[in-house]
Amino acid sequence: MWKEASKCSHSLQNSGQLKCGKEQCNYTESSSGGTHENAEAIHLDEENGAISPEKHFIIMPNMFGNGLSSSPSNTSAPFAGPSFPSVTIFDSVRAQYELVTGAFGISEIQLVIGFSMGGLQAYHWAAMYPTMVQNFIPICGTSKCSAHNWLMLESLANTLKTDPVFNNGNYQEYPMAGMKAFCSVYTAWVFSQEFFRQNGHSILGYESIQEAPKFLEDVFIPSDPNDLLAMIRAWQNADISDNLTHGGNLKSALSSITAKGFIMPTSTDLYFWADDNRDEAEILPNATFREIPSIWGHAGGILAQPQERKIVDEAIAELIG
Repeated sequence: MWKEASKCSHSLQNSGQLKCGKEQCNYTESSSGGTHENAEAIHLDEENGAISPEKHFIIMPNMFGNGLSSSPSNTSAPFAGPSFPSVTIFDSVRAQYELVTGAFGISEIQLVIGFSMGGLQAYHWAAMYPTMVQNFIPICGTSKCSAHNWLMLESLANTLKTDPVFNNGNYQEYPMAGMKAFCSVYTAWVFSQEFFRQNGHSILGYESIQEAPKFLEDVFIPSDPNDLLAMIRAWQNADISDNLTHGGNLKSALSSITAKGFIMPTSTDLYFWADDNRDEAEILPNATFREIPSIWGHAGGILAQPQERKIVDEAIAELIG
């Protein structure tokens, strides 16, 4: 069942110029391990941002597996923990569609935007509901998980599973060693080589490179490891063409997307590679590749740096004013 499905940053009655029904709304997605609060921090914490609760009706859903929506950690037996059924990006977006159309009566979405796994979901929204989605912006997200991205994720999953305490997901205590290994491996991927070449650990406030994994420990610990694995599997299987309509033909699926958009990787993302997005943009009929220059790698998509946020805000403004 859908739990904590969305957090609207503005009430329906006070949504300003945009209302539910046949009018438009803005729709944001969060990343792996993220919740609606992370999406809010990316897009709403800055004053005078392109997305504003004073101008827009905003929906921020939680994807399956993130610990707030239905997840291994909050589902009762017989589907608790490692027995939780596999879920896909398609499943999350299909449930979100029911939320948007059923609960709010919305028939048109002005903009779907998301970072990382939120970018995967933005792509799925545009592909699954082309007549509903008017504009979309995947930030550090692709239409399909690449082979290299899949292998990176598998290494993260294996760091958890090799901790004896993990016990195939039936852990009786928190698998701290596995989680610390997870964060250590992921730290080398989430930032770029240039970030570390410029002593990026000091930018994060750490005295040595050995302390850098603490950054992700603060993000992921004490996340439930089974929740993380559920999201990793959904991420690995992401593919907008994996359905009866397109039969695995990614070019066909991309060509069917009619929404206007900007495909926005960072220039140094190590696993949502910018060249994959360039290839996609050549096929998409109404979307343009627009890179975010950043030394922060994948983490640049959090838009913590003013110049990164400015580029994304300008793209949003071009689409929705």
